[in-house]
Amino acid sequence: MKGRIFIAVILIIAAAFVGRQMSGRHGASSIAGREETRQTYPLDAGAEVEVRGINGSVEVNTAETVFADVSIIRTAENEDDLEHSRIVVEHTESRLVIRGEGKKSGFWRRLWGGGGNVRQQIVLTLPRGVELETKGVNGPVKIGEVDGAVSVSGINGRVEVAQAVGRSEVKGINGTVKVAVSRLGADGMEVTGVNGKVEIELKENLNADISVKGLNGSFTLDVPNVTMQEKENRSNMRARLGTGGTPVNITGVNGNVSFASSAPAASTLPVSAAPSVPPARRSAPPAPPAPRQ
Repeated sequence: MKGRIFIAVILIIAAAFVGRQMSGRHGASSIAGREETRQTYPLDAGAEVEVRGINGSVEVNTAETVFADVSIIRTAENEDDLEHSRIVVEHTESRLVIRGEGKKSGFWRRLWGGGGNVRQQIVLTLPRGVELETKGVNGPVKIGEVDGAVSVSGINGRVEVAQAVGRSEVKGINGTVKVAVSRLGADGMEVTGVNGKVEIELKENLNADISVKGLNGSFTLDVPNVTMQEKENRSNMRARLGTGGTPVNITGVNGNVSFASSAPAASTLPVSAAPSVPPARRSAPPAPPAPRQ
């Protein structure tokens, strides 16, 4: 009797496995379930915003506003799967958190195909003055112009940051990193642990000290206001832009690193680095008349 029960269980598991494989082959590209929500939340100036644990893309736009507009789209092959991998929003006027809660399904539900892969798409419009942290995202991250600090970490996908005036941190990225900079805060920028190329675009000429360490790739510095460049060895190098000062640290990159400039021609040299012009030479005073003989 026990042997028959055991065989029956094995047959059920095998049938479920085959069914999942056939379903995956014939319906891999179909989307049966879709859920879209959109909410608006008031935020104080300088509020903290955190986005984490997202299985999909994250896009952050900024505007002259005192509200956060939060758009969430969730899709799955099976509509029942949308019961899982929900997005949780936690809000106060000084802090906004958008996080994925992950899948919660038992053995039998997973066996029959429930609680499957739910894709999530987050689109935010935030005040420019927020401080933004994005981490643990399985997809591309695109961030607009933020006047506060920006931290991006643990991303499996391309990362783009238009601007961060406070400290900028980009860490643990499996994909290309592209950062556009028109201003740097006193704490500068740090890019660490990137498996992909790093592209830094300078929209204005800056005073900064660049340090590159542990680079497995080429280094290109195509900007007009370089006042010092030194290559210590194949993996480590330093450079100074303008009069230096603000740190830009790039460490542990498995890919090429490049700096390029899109600064207007009128700002070819920063004021602090402009060459001095010597004062005009005065004419010598006329010689006194010779004494009469």
